[in-house]
Amino acid sequence: MTRWTDDPITRLRTMPSVNELAGKSVFITGGARRLGRAIALAMAQAGARVAFTYLNSGEQAKQTLAEIERRGAKGLAISCDARQEDSVIRAIGTALETFGAMDLLVNNAGIYTTARFEEITVEQWDNIFATNVRGPFLVSKHSLPALRRARGRIINLGSLGGEKPWSTHAHYCSSKAALHMLTRVMAKALAPEIAVNCVAPGMIDIADDPGPDERNEGFFNRMASKTPMRRNGVADDVVNAVMYFAAASQFITGQILTVDGGLGLE
Repeated sequence: MTRWTDDPITRLRTMPSVNELAGKSVFITGGARRLGRAIALAMAQAGARVAFTYLNSGEQAKQTLAEIERRGAKGLAISCDARQEDSVIRAIGTALETFGAMDLLVNNAGIYTTARFEEITVEQWDNIFATNVRGPFLVSKHSLPALRRARGRIINLGSLGGEKPWSTHAHYCSSKAALHMLTRVMAKALAPEIAVNCVAPGMIDIADDPGPDERNEGFFNRMASKTPMRRNGVADDVVNAVMYFAAASQFITGQILTVDGGLGLE
């Protein structure tokens, strides 16, 4: 544990860094592609053992696992539906059997859809809440014994949409707002053994994986022009925030860190 000292040089030398992740065991939901993949590879680069889940991205999971191993880290890809408690219990059990511990949980798995308010179906509403809120709740709940033993950390992936009302994303924004509140409640409920924080990305442009829809250059250009930093975010911007919480003082808990280039200020 970092000890407080009045000497600023000594304090600097004793500050935690990502090097402290070497040999640690990390569990990431939705780690096969997009932001989850970027986080998994960063954790592997820092020397952590990385278990990650995937649902419908089997081929991409194989590729991500190979990338983890190419970095000299131990990896594990686990099929899991975070909406289903039995699937979550099996996945966590597999990770613990393989690595023997869990030091850090990253609740990344989530879905994002657009729909006019009056066109949102009950099925869409329920599915987005099951994925974006129930999933992190279930994974966190069943990871608690291991995380408590490790005095570990939980990092949730929220969204600027959890803070801002987007008119064509009522179900998504509501689910991420719920996740932000869940983060704060967990931080109080799980202290002092476990620190819980949240990274809330704004407009993130992952050009190499645009998703099921064709990339809309005009949309991304418009969003960049609205952002004070005059660009959209990239995966590394979010990864940097996650890695900060992964290695930060355990005293930092219950925080929502928005990574949006100032877009939320507009």
